[in-house]
Amino acid sequence: MNQQNFYKILNVAPNASVQDIRRSYRRLARKYHPDVNPGDTVAEDRFKKISEAHDVLSDPKKREIYDTYGAYSENYQAQAKAGGVGVDFSNFDFSNFGRSGFSDILSQLFPRERSATQRQGRDLECQISIGFEEALRGVQTRITYDRMEICQTCQGSGKTKERQEKICPLCRGIGKITQLRGRTQFTKICHQCGGEGRTNKMCYSCRGEGRGKKSLSLEVKIPSGVQTGSRIRLAGKGDSGVQGASSGDLYIVATVASHPFFERKGDNIYCKVPVTVTEAALGAKIEVPTVDGRSVLRIPPGTQGGQKFRLREKGAPSLRAAKRGDQFVEVRVVVPKIADERSKELLRELARLNPDDLRNRLTQY
Repeated sequence: MNQQNFYKILNVAPNASVQDIRRSYRRLARKYHPDVNPGDTVAEDRFKKISEAHDVLSDPKKREIYDTYGAYSENYQAQAKAGGVGVDFSNFDFSNFGRSGFSDILSQLFPRERSATQRQGRDLECQISIGFEEALRGVQTRITYDRMEICQTCQGSGKTKERQEKICPLCRGIGKITQLRGRTQFTKICHQCGGEGRTNKMCYSCRGEGRGKKSLSLEVKIPSGVQTGSRIRLAGKGDSGVQGASSGDLYIVATVASHPFFERKGDNIYCKVPVTVTEAALGAKIEVPTVDGRSVLRIPPGTQGGQKFRLREKGAPSLRAAKRGDQFVEVRVVVPKIADERSKELLRELARLNPDDLRNRLTQY
């Protein structure tokens, strides 16, 4: 059993009060919550550890067991209430346990109720590619992937249905075996028959695995606002568990195509729009494309090339909240090509009426 230092995970001292533990938990939970770190598996794993540590240390009874044995499991209290275990460790000599430590002792005293052959199904990933507009509006799509499913021949038992069962030679039909460690006696589930007390021939379809690979077609709904790297979790759609254990989850990982005009950064959308010299100088109302259609944007007089203007809530939908990002429009001033003399004369007149030596501003550099 891999022991974890719950106090270190929550960044608190071993003598910390319940208030200090809860305060530290709230601070860390806000930082590593999956909604704040979408697609970050490291943050998701850290959040699970933080939640587990808080669950144990904020409960006085659970914390007492953890402080005493260096580990905690729900089975500890369940076994004690059922009268299955009632041991006073104060007079015991643990010198014969070598390097196994408390984790090995506790695993023998408090074995899990499930069969030794149970194994939870693996989580799976499925990659999908969708268009830019589909990612903004959401899309219903069908995916096909391979997963391990319960064997239909043996119904997941890994054994044939033929009446050829034999008493397990190791536990002699009891389903449990007894071991001695020093002066202490332990009972655990028989690993040869998985606690059933009888053995049978292996299933010919799954070769004893209890599962088989199967191609599955599934209709899934991709929510609006996904980005490249977004992960959509489908609970229980991963590999089936072994011997009745729970199934894993399926994670759909999205790859979103780029757009020839719009660029997305987070929940905001960016684009560049050309304007004439006259529109930039005198100001104008222009129509600009958005993901919802065309929208009117006011350009103030004296607008310079490269200036950005915001269209509020014209960006992409957010996966974390019921709101949308903004659209930022960058103005590009386009200088016309002058071919006729009349236009040239008008520009010369404009220069005489508005004298401004732009290069003089560079002397400070």
